[in-house]
Amino acid sequence: MYQVLIMATAVSFGIETWIEGVIIAAVIMLNVIVGFSQEYPAEKTVDSLRSQSSSTANVVRDGNAAVIPSPDIVVGDLVELKTGDNVPADIRIVKAVSFETDEALSTGESPPVRRDEKETFDDATGPGDRLNVAYSSSTVTKGRAKGIVFATSTCTGIGVIVDVLRKKDSKVRQVKRRDGGSARPIRYLEAYTPTFTDALGRFLGVNVGTRLQKNLPRLAVLLFFIAVIFAIVVLGANRFEASQDVVSYAVATGLSMSPAFLVIVLTITMAAGTKQIVRGNVIVRKLRSLEALGAVTDICSDKTGTLTQGKVNAKRAWIPGMGTCTVDTSSEPFNPMGGGIYFDSRQPHQAELKKDMAEQITAVQPSQLLSDSKAALADYLRVASLANLATVTQKNDAWHACGDPTETAIQVFASRFDWNRLKLTRGHNPEWTQIAEFPLDSDVKRMSVIFKKERTGDLSVFSKGAVERVIGTCVDCCDGNSHDSVAMTDEFRQEITKNTEALAGMGLHVLALASKRYDGRLEKGDEADRNAVESDLTFRGLIGLYGPPWAESAPAVRNCHEAGIAVHMLSGGPPGDHESDRDRTWYPPDQNETRSAGCRGCYGYDREQV
Repeated sequence: MYQVLIMATAVSFGIETWIEGVIIAAVIMLNVIVGFSQEYPAEKTVDSLRSQSSSTANVVRDGNAAVIPSPDIVVGDLVELKTGDNVPADIRIVKAVSFETDEALSTGESPPVRRDEKETFDDATGPGDRLNVAYSSSTVTKGRAKGIVFATSTCTGIGVIVDVLRKKDSKVRQVKRRDGGSARPIRYLEAYTPTFTDALGRFLGVNVGTRLQKNLPRLAVLLFFIAVIFAIVVLGANRFEASQDVVSYAVATGLSMSPAFLVIVLTITMAAGTKQIVRGNVIVRKLRSLEALGAVTDICSDKTGTLTQGKVNAKRAWIPGMGTCTVDTSSEPFNPMGGGIYFDSRQPHQAELKKDMAEQITAVQPSQLLSDSKAALADYLRVASLANLATVTQKNDAWHACGDPTETAIQVFASRFDWNRLKLTRGHNPEWTQIAEFPLDSDVKRMSVIFKKERTGDLSVFSKGAVERVIGTCVDCCDGNSHDSVAMTDEFRQEITKNTEALAGMGLHVLALASKRYDGRLEKGDEADRNAVESDLTFRGLIGLYGPPWAESAPAVRNCHEAGIAVHMLSGGPPGDHESDRDRTWYPPDQNETRSAGCRGCYGYDREQV
């Protein structure tokens, strides 16, 4: 459209029809001014956000430690990482201590990945399986490490992904050649003709962008050719006399076919739309993006970190002999004071968990549950708090967490009952002191700690992990109303399995908790046999974890459906794990027709359908 208007301006000035030329030039300038006035403040805002979000990194250069901006890192730098740091580049780990990173930004999965500097891999090993590398854009969730930078900027793993997404397909056709490398002239014509056509189409804008962005230039080109035909008709009617009056009349006839003010009308319309969007705290960098937004028919949204918060919350806890505790959804996953607690004396597989919890169970105060002589709850909370390396603290009226997301969720749950790990293990007279730790292992699938109770000197083992791995080490289970335990029978193991399946059916990640009194003698720093420590445990209960959705997710999806936009959730893992996430974020109640039409699942073997 702009090209046609510029050509019309040039022709008008060429034949000295100044009024028409000035009007068309004014239209073009007005359009540029309106677009600039909208896009320039947005660019300034984005630049400001970039400067505020720029991170730093701890590096060692020439034997000296220094803190430098992350963009200044170069290949070969030795970088030091600790819990909470953002990995500034792709780094080969050379030293690590309980080092784990969160790669949700690049993989979409919230569970952290443990890194080991001793691992080595073949060149054919995929990036996700290279456990001796910390990738750029990931966050350190646990431990500390040192590593050497081997890739920065667009050469990193995340940089390659960004580059691929931004890269446009090449439109240059290759010449088909014979085996010897020669080619017939017709082959050059076959290759260069469509290449030139594509280049011309991109210049005119007829094959780039959304449907509206393509149709407007096509309309302009069509009207241009019609204008040329009418101009020729005018010249022909005057026997092609090249007088100024005849040429002016021909040009005026041609320009009348060009919708000169259509551009400014569209620009003003887009500007008005931008104002509406800005009121919703959205930055619009390019007016053309609104055209693309209006052409959207389907949205494929990542689940982790987009529809969900990328964090983990404890949703349900089952204590044998007591019942099920349910935590209400909160917009602050680290705040133990947010969201109510509900109690149901039934087991998870007995309760109608698919119904709204407010209709079936009653809200209670944490102190009320603890004061009702429920010793099993105290034993359960002790395991949840101490078999845990995460910490939850309050600073300046805001709650902060440090550690693995799963452990953080369990620690927040324990803190709801004022059983915070820091309260039990810190201070001048700590109640408990850690003696030994057996970290989570990919084979064992559980972690255990040994604590000494300072008042009595007794040692206790606290363990948590995958349900099947924990109950395999248990010989007893709590009876609910006292600290005593009863022998675990096959029938009770079946009850555990039923409850695990019930919680998993809600899309919860289920872990088991267990503990025992340790009769051996052990001092801090001494080594202990893990198999002996993690045996003859007492089963304390189950805890179900999930990734909470953003409060805005459900209304946003509902608005998309009302606008005729189909929304699709993208996530790794089996279908059953995401049913509850879909129910929580996707559909308003009693809209089964919209539900069946709006959501389609494709998993692994169906990826060609995407």
